[in-house]
Amino acid sequence: MQINVYKHYRNALTSLWLIPVLCVLLGIVISFSTIAIDRVTEYELLPETIVGSPEAALEILTTVAASMVNLAVLVLTIVLVVVQLAMGQFSPRIVQRLLRDRQSQFAIGLFVATFVHTLLTIREVEIGGPGQPGHVPGVGIVTTFVLSLASIAVLVIYIHHIGQALRVSALVEIAGDNTRKLIDDVYPHEEPSADLTDPSIVVAEQSGVLTRIDRDELVEVARRADCALELVPALGEFIPAGGRLFQVHGEPGRLDRKQVHACIVVRLERTLEQDVAYGMRLLVDMAIRALSDAPWQDPTTAVQAIDRLHDCLRELVRRTFPDGRHHDEDGMLRLTENLMTWNDYVRLAFTEVRLAGAGSPQVARRIHSALDDLLAVAPEDRRPVLELHRSLLLDAVARRYEDDRDVEMASGSDRSGIGPSGEELVER
Repeated sequence: MQINVYKHYRNALTSLWLIPVLCVLLGIVISFSTIAIDRVTEYELLPETIVGSPEAALEILTTVAASMVNLAVLVLTIVLVVVQLAMGQFSPRIVQRLLRDRQSQFAIGLFVATFVHTLLTIREVEIGGPGQPGHVPGVGIVTTFVLSLASIAVLVIYIHHIGQALRVSALVEIAGDNTRKLIDDVYPHEEPSADLTDPSIVVAEQSGVLTRIDRDELVEVARRADCALELVPALGEFIPAGGRLFQVHGEPGRLDRKQVHACIVVRLERTLEQDVAYGMRLLVDMAIRALSDAPWQDPTTAVQAIDRLHDCLRELVRRTFPDGRHHDEDGMLRLTENLMTWNDYVRLAFTEVRLAGAGSPQVARRIHSALDDLLAVAPEDRRPVLELHRSLLLDAVARRYEDDRDVEMASGSDRSGIGPSGEELVER
């Protein structure tokens, strides 16, 4: 019996309809309350200059009622689209959690509550006949204005929310966050780890991706504590809650750990604030997705992504890369961090795209062209990694094609990726 009661309670609590129904009841209560106030004051509490004439009030209420129905339908449509996208792109098992989204339920609830209040208020509008003045429920009209403005604000906020909720990181976090909470319920007893009790280690207070580092402030915090900090994760890496964030070199007793945590930003996903590698990662993902084993590959999109990768690497090829060591004004080392090198950027830009695109002549020739151009401008110490990737590309192309003419066509180098003309191939 208790299990059945719990099941019904749980289903009602997590259903899509509960909050909208409660909001409908709240809308009825609000409407009856405003109508009662208007009747007690004989519809003279607010002047006509504020609430308008009966004809104008009736037109306003009718428009608001129709608009609220459209907004409720819009939100329900967005919810269904989100569910379909999540099922197709991620997992059908995420649907249950999406239907429990409180923001969607509150948005629908506000719209239907405004609709119900408006319908009940329309009954109180009396236009009047010849020689008989009409009356307008002033409090009800003002309440309708307030609810309409709130609905517009909620719609804008909801559109922002649903855009954020469609991110891969947000959908992954839904499952991860619920699982962490369940772990706390099922396995409440935890033994403290050595990192939590070690004063020379600063652990992460929450899980997420390291997206921003205030290096100058960290140097100042370390200077005041007369120690040096070593940032364990690199920018753009994921940090589990309780994981090692900083290694403290020196006396850790004077270190203000709250200030240390305030110098970094941890979010659900990487951003382009300081993370150059993330921008290149996005371009690589676009290229790989265009070359995936889908019914229709899109090598032209992949070439466009390679164009941008080439452009970014050309900007980097002659730049000076910092060593990740930060000193204070007295020249004392206060902060060290792991940074991307030239070789890391080249591997990021070409490894996966080369493996995915060696079978496409257009993509292979464009990668070859980019490598040739970078080799022409790269300093001597930055050429080996480029030569390695060019060699790997040519070997991969040779393995993909049986006909030597196809190999020769795909192994060429040109910016457009089109390859030599038919006459050139015949002459060869």
